[in-house]
Amino acid sequence: MPCTTILVGKKASYDGSTIVARNEDCGAGEFCPKHYLVMHPEDQPRHYKSVLSHVEIDLPDNPMRYTYIPNALPHEGIWGAHGINEANVGMSATETITSNERVGGADPYVTYIAAKGKEGDPDYQPGRPGGIGEEDFVTLILPYIHSAREGVERMGMLLETYGTYERNGVAFQDADEIWWIETIGGHHWMARRVPDDCYATIPNQLGLDFFDFDDAYGAKENFLCSPDLKEFVEKYHLDLTLEGDFNPRQAFGSHTSMDHVYNTPRAWAMQRYFNPRTYLWDGPDADYLPTDDDIPWCQAPEAKITIEDVKEVLSNRFEGTPYDMYGNSPKKPFRPIGINRTSHLAILQIRPYVDEAHRAIQWITYASNVFNAITPYYANVNRTPEYLAFTPDKVDTNSYYWANRLIGALADSQFKISAQELDRYKLMVQTKAHRFLIESDQAISQADDKSAACEAADAKMADMLRNETDRILAKVLDIASSHMSNSFSRSDA
Repeated sequence: MPCTTILVGKKASYDGSTIVARNEDCGAGEFCPKHYLVMHPEDQPRHYKSVLSHVEIDLPDNPMRYTYIPNALPHEGIWGAHGINEANVGMSATETITSNERVGGADPYVTYIAAKGKEGDPDYQPGRPGGIGEEDFVTLILPYIHSAREGVERMGMLLETYGTYERNGVAFQDADEIWWIETIGGHHWMARRVPDDCYATIPNQLGLDFFDFDDAYGAKENFLCSPDLKEFVEKYHLDLTLEGDFNPRQAFGSHTSMDHVYNTPRAWAMQRYFNPRTYLWDGPDADYLPTDDDIPWCQAPEAKITIEDVKEVLSNRFEGTPYDMYGNSPKKPFRPIGINRTSHLAILQIRPYVDEAHRAIQWITYASNVFNAITPYYANVNRTPEYLAFTPDKVDTNSYYWANRLIGALADSQFKISAQELDRYKLMVQTKAHRFLIESDQAISQADDKSAACEAADAKMADMLRNETDRILAKVLDIASSHMSNSFSRSDA
């Protein structure tokens, strides 16, 4: 999926939480409806078969309950996308990343090959299952891990055993750590712990720009990798470093002209937002340009990062630059973060200062982030609000997904007029959301059945969201209707 990810370490966040956030975007010209659900242990498959790659995997018999945001139309499989399990471990899967031909040649991807002919016939050619991919990761990993590190280790084991047919990055978090893992070819992988005082930005590119093999092969404090990764690099001459530390982005990644249109400008926009004074971002003397390949994977922000900051960055349309998608400048050469074909945004927040029963929060919104607001939901629940769970295959404003799709399509044509109303909507919803969390945390902490109290709080949150969303939908409909091409200023005489 063409997505954008941001990871915020606990000392870089406003409240000491670990924060993992990602837009899930569809391919060009596509829209993929999503819904927010809970998977219960009794419903988790014990024998899994991928729809796309046909790989079959036996799963452990002790899964935990977890939230997830699967495709509402399951013809391509589950695609769980984001979730938090009952051990308060979060997972985001996946950020599709880039690689290069040398890596793919050295460790080929495990692609599905369909059988040809009829079994028993002389010309029959048996098929071969592919590896695992974005369709599968949340289902195969999240129910079985009790820490972010365990998530990396389980994913690494699965990659080594079954391989993959694509290039992906995946985030894991608990209350203390965030880990980021990137696939390398068909079976290899590397992972880095996000420094506590830093944020990391990943815009569909293999991003790690530093890797410590000594730590990965020794103490494993901040780096992990497949057991033969260093030998793999040496055997196939993948290290392009002339001097200094090993740079995995150079060895395993890409820096094509397409990256400079589609990927690097998003990293530039995110880091320009969080570090506006650390570097010069504009003009002929800029330290970093939108097309630069050496924008850091992570760095310390100039101020602590809030949920609203993350939402703002993942809605970015290059506002404040010559490349603003809704500006008057003709310069629009880059792919924005806040794009029309976003399926959903989830911000996973694990709060260390709250009891484990309601520590984990999943902030969710659907469709294009330029036009929506985001609201929080407790993950320790047995069911999710109907407004976020109900996504039929036909347009229906009883569904939050479809309401947001309509708002975006209507407001886009009259953006300058609609923008002020949308800003008021976002401010109203997100202000109420923070008040909701304060009041709900107090109520849940005093409740005997904390899971039921979490569900009641989520339902109240969804009711508020629906009321406000219905109002803004009516407003942008009126604005768009009033500015239709067949409008005429004179009324009946």
